[in-house]
Amino acid sequence: MRQITTENNAGIVSTQNTKCQIIGILEDGQQSLSQQAIDYLKTADLLIGSPRFMDAIQGLLKDEVKKQDFSGKIMQVPNWVQTALEQNKQVVVLATGDPLCHGIGSFLVKKLGSESCHLLPNLTLFQVVFSRLGLAWQGVRISSIHGKDTGEWSINAPFEHGMRDLLEDCRTNDIIACYTSPKNSPARIAQMLSCEKMQDQFEMLIASRLTKSDEQLTAWLGVDEVIKQSYPNPNLVILKRIKPIKNNVLIGVADADYMQRKPDKGLITKQEVRAVSLAKLQLRHNSIVWDIGAGSGSIGLEAAHLCPKGRVYAIEKNPADFEIILQNLAQSSLSNYHVEQGKAPDGLDAWENADAIFIGGSGGHLTGLIELCLSRLNIGGTLVMNFVTIENLNIAIETLKQFKTVEWHFIHLQISRSKPILNMQRLEAENPVFIISASFIKDNNNG
Repeated sequence: MRQITTENNAGIVSTQNTKCQIIGILEDGQQSLSQQAIDYLKTADLLIGSPRFMDAIQGLLKDEVKKQDFSGKIMQVPNWVQTALEQNKQVVVLATGDPLCHGIGSFLVKKLGSESCHLLPNLTLFQVVFSRLGLAWQGVRISSIHGKDTGEWSINAPFEHGMRDLLEDCRTNDIIACYTSPKNSPARIAQMLSCEKMQDQFEMLIASRLTKSDEQLTAWLGVDEVIKQSYPNPNLVILKRIKPIKNNVLIGVADADYMQRKPDKGLITKQEVRAVSLAKLQLRHNSIVWDIGAGSGSIGLEAAHLCPKGRVYAIEKNPADFEIILQNLAQSSLSNYHVEQGKAPDGLDAWENADAIFIGGSGGHLTGLIELCLSRLNIGGTLVMNFVTIENLNIAIETLKQFKTVEWHFIHLQISRSKPILNMQRLEAENPVFIISASFIKDNNNG
């Protein structure tokens, strides 16, 4: 690396290695830069950034500077920087606003090490737009869909969908500021909110080409209006909640509040059984949960409410029940739940290992399913199974006996509900349920 020699006020000479200079810049180019940033640009041997920013400061650069466009090549930037530093070259990376706010800065620090990076942050574009609006922004949730094309949002989209984090931010915050990209546009955000039946919960403001001479800020617009429009790039979106956040029941939702297939009493884990089963799962705020044989979805959906930082994977073989789960999901205000139509164990290999697994239906393959679930259960996790037949209870017990490192127990739960008779009340019994809980034996020496 190039050595830079400096002399302080006491006359002490020190030498330090050159670092990669990661400089924040705004759309107005040189006007947004400090003198320190300008000095670094004037000595740069390698300049890395987007073409629009490199062109904006062309007059500051040496004639022999090498310019490298990182559009679509972000993963290659650390290698470019490292190679140049090893050749004692001065490297500058240009990033929008504050490089550590949804920018390339944190990526480069992680890859190169903080000792190889020096950051000169600029204003974030959110600071600029909130200053234009005269609004305090310390309580704003900052989100981003800036990057590759996520595709349109749909109900029950896979967990890896690029807009899922933004949707969760919208569910849990009153004001959100979001970086966009040409493909992941304001209209796409509006379409997502409409798909999730949230179009009446927010107003949107779009700020385009901030700090440029043709800067534009819209008024506060309805979601349905934004769906129909396109806006100049680059832009960002402010989402302001106009209806209170829905205050959902976390556990013990009334049976009648779920859509359910009803050949008899309804194919649903009843409220009281559901509450006990969820308690046996030993859920935490970040638990990864499996719901196998999801039925109407009640167990998995309530688990998702109880694990806001976790994820729930569900599977249901019956097509009619699968459609009912989607309807229950649509009214649940959840972003951490995903259900698939299929027969377990098909597809389970693609799921994350679980902290809690619930089996409500096995499709006639109970022994193999228990063995698979135990092999995919994280240390400290719990497997819970509900049965209404003695035969399935016996199969489960005999299977669990084969695992010497697993401890288990079961309870018999009999619930009766009051029913009116004339001016009095009687009790009407629900089907009795066996609930088995299984987990790995704890090592008392290691916790």
